[in-house]
Amino acid sequence: MIHSHETLVRAHVSARLREAQQLRQGRQLVRVLRTGRKAEQLASQARLALARSL
Repeated sequence: MIHSHETLVRAHVSARLREAQQLRQGRQLVRVLRTGRKAEQLASQARLALARSL
């Protein structure tokens, strides 16, 4: 009986760890996408400023 309880606890902990890892990966992806969009926006503003100065 104790063995099956330990197995259930281990399975639950493993599932929670996988879930936490997926959340971290999702947040990291969102951060990368935001940074990319910000870089594109800044590049666009720089091109516009350059075009206006010419």
